[in-house]
Amino acid sequence: MDITITDIMLHIDEDLDKDHRNQLETYMRGQEGIVSLGYHDKRPHLMMVGYNPECITSMDILTSVQTQGVHAELIGL
Repeated sequence: MDITITDIMLHIDEDLDKDHRNQLETYMRGQEGIVSLGYHDKRPHLMMVGYNPECITSMDILTSVQTQGVHAELIGL
């Protein structure tokens, strides 16, 4: 079975410490359709998310982050 994977980047407004980033990452990995995600060590305000667009949309991903009390915006790639 083939799946399509799309990437988006989120800009997180808050300066999250490593523990808070890890908590957010754990929460996001639990969302259906999220395939991968991570932060750049030198730019921890940027979150890269790989997802299956047949299961979840970029707006769903943004909303999921925002429901965790984080202010974020989608960045076009």
